[in-house]
Formats: sequence, C-alpha cells, structure tokens
Amino acid sequence: MSDKINIGIMGFGHIGRYLYENTLNSNLFQVKVISDIGDINSLNYLLNNNLRNKKIGVSIEDESFVYNGEKTKFVNGISPGDVNWGDYDVDWVIDATGKFLDKLVLDKHIESGANRVILASLPNNELDNLIIPGLNELDINENDKIISAGSSTTNAFGLMLKALNEFSEIECCSLTTIHSYTSDQPLLDIANTDLKRSRSAAKNIIPNYNFSSRWIEKILPEFKNKIFSTALNVPVQFGSLLDMTTVFKNDFENEEQVNLAIDKLALKFPSFIKVISDPIVSSDVIGMKESLVFDRLGTLKVGNNMIKTLAWYDNGYNHASRVLDVISLYEGLK
Repeated sequence: MSDKINIGIMGFGHIGRYLYENTLNSNLFQVKVISDIGDINSLNYLLNNNLRNKKIGVSIEDESFVYNGEKTKFVNGISPGDVNWGDYDVDWVIDATGKFLDKLVLDKHIESGANRVILASLPNNELDNLIIPGLNELDINENDKIISAGSSTTNAFGLMLKALNEFSEIECCSLTTIHSYTSDQPLLDIANTDLKRSRSAAKNIIPNYNFSSRWIEKILPEFKNKIFSTALNVPVQFGSLLDMTTVFKNDFENEEQVNLAIDKLALKFPSFIKVISDPIVSSDVIGMKESLVFDRLGTLKVGNNMIKTLAWYDNGYNHASRVLDVISLYEGLK
C-alpha cells in the first residue's frame, strides 16, 4: 500500500498543471484526482506543451491522466462541493482555481470528503491559517483545516522583509511588484468594471492592487503600519520582480552589508532563496523554484538609512512548490 500523501486538485490552470508536474516523480505526493471545467484532451495538450517542460510524457486513458503507468482520474467540476473527494481517498484538496477565496465556500471541500484544503492564492478573508515557508511555519496547528499558502508575491516579499529586518530594524518599506500578466487579463481591450484591467495586457503597463502587505501584517504584526505593496502588470509572460525601497531605523555604511544579510538567510533557506550576481533579466528566472532570486547587482544605497533592492521570481511555477511545502509541513505534525 502506498504511503504517499494523496492529493486532489481543483483548477487545472497553469498553477494546477505545475502542481501536477511537481508530483510526477515524487516519493511523497500522489495526485489521485484532478477537477476542472475544461476538456481532458485540451488540458493534456496544454500540460505537454509549455515553455518549461516540453512533452513531459503524460497520456490519457479512461478519462485519466497517465504517467509511468500511474493513473490520475479526471472529473469535471466547477466549484467546491462538485467532487466527492472521499471516493478517491484524498487527504488534501488544493484549490487552484483562483476563484473561491472565502472560507465558507472552501469548507465545501471538507464536506465532500477532503481532510484538509489548501488555497493556492490569497483569500478574501481569514482562514484557519496562512503559512509562508521560511517565515511562520511554527504557527501551524494540527487543528487547521483550511489553509492558504499565500501567493508567490507574498512569499517573496515576506522573505525579503525577514532578511532585511534581521540586518537592521525596518522603519518602513514600500514594494512594487513588476508582475507578468495573468490569465484574468484580456489580450485585447474589453469592457470591465475595473477600468484599468479592461485594457490589453499585451501592450500596456497596468497599475494593479496587491494585498501582500495586508496579509504579512496579519502573520507578522511587527510590520503593522510599516509596509505597503502595489503592483504593475507588464507585457511579460513569465518572470516577475520585487522592487523594494526600505528605510531602516539606523544608519548603515554600504550596499554590501545588505547583500551579505540576504546571503546569510539564503544559506539558511536554500530551497526558498537564491542569490545571483550575474546581470539577469526576467526570462533568466524561468524554471527557478525558489521563492525569490535576489539580484545582488540591483542593490542601491540612498542616503544614510535607505536601500533599494531587486529580487526576481518565477511566479506561479515557484508557488506550486511552496504549496507542496506547506502540505509537507502539516504532514510533519503526524
């Protein structure tokens, strides 16, 4: 009998597909069932034809995805409650739809047989917990049932704040994430109640909301009223950038002191933080699973106590790894 963690995935968009790919050769996870509104043939085509893993070798048989002889059942489902997870012996359901962000709705996964639910994005309201690996894993509780793994931006921002605050206490910090466009943006201008998001993602830099600071303040209250985050969605398909300006309470001498502080945390969390000294650009981080890729060349000291830092991340792709990391942390309680 397999002792793997059995997973169900609802939502087989890019994060859902990355989640599945990350489990294909895993000794820890097994995806038992995948639910999506799409057609299995179309989804398998997308799975086998993407920028990072061309022809990964998944086939279809009896309404199931098949990899190395192992089957993952596919079922059509629109919303929580549509799939009876108990029929598939599922331990965890990962909701990767990006649509169902409220606890009362996500609880329907539990009612349908899942032991726990993990949301692969930020919620609308508080769940049982929000865990960012490397930041607050000590806060996990065995009684948690519905958990968020945050977002790729929240994970990157939180780790950068941790490193900088360990170097010197932060007075305030402003983040702009220069973010690749997302699947909910139109390629052509189209009517939308959010007027800026009605504009074409393919030809515009679009100012957008980002709620990372609000959630980090909840899990790390020492940053309350000290941090702010916003976003610019740009016409890039993959690869995003944290542009942070941080003011410390105390003066410091030079940029290298800050870089060394990031180096130190990267040694502690090599799976989450990568440090690069090369002159990289956004496409260079495609396929990197770390929560952030710190750009040493981008550090700039301003005045006596202000620093500007840059850190890259392959949003979506890296976040799939963090979602699985959060599951592993909870399974470690057993």
